[in-house]
Amino acid sequence: MVFILGINFPERQLVKQALQSFFGIGPLACNKLMARFYVHETAKIGDLANKQVLSLTAALSEMKIENDLRRQILDDIRRLKDTGTVRGRRHALGLPVRGQN
Repeated sequence: MVFILGINFPERQLVKQALQSFFGIGPLACNKLMARFYVHETAKIGDLANKQVLSLTAALSEMKIENDLRRQILDDIRRLKDTGTVRGRRHALGLPVRGQN
C-alpha cells in the first residue's frame, strides 16, 4: 500500500488511475504531472521510487484539489447568488446556468 495525501492505494493500481481519483485532477493534469516526474503511462503505484512518491505528494499538496476546490466552487456560487446575477438566480432555482434553455 502506498500512502498519498491521506489515501492508501494498492501497489497494483496504475498511477494514472490513482491520480485521477482525486477531485480536480483530470486526464490533462494527470498527464502533465506524470510527464513532470518521468512516470510512464502504464506504471503501477508499486513501481514508483520513494523519491517519486514524495515529489508527487508535494506537487499534489500545492494544487487546489479535493476539499479546497469544492470549497472554492461553493464560494463562487454563493458569491453569484449574493450579488443577484442571472447566473446566481438560476443556481438558486436549480435551473441550467449556461444557456441550455
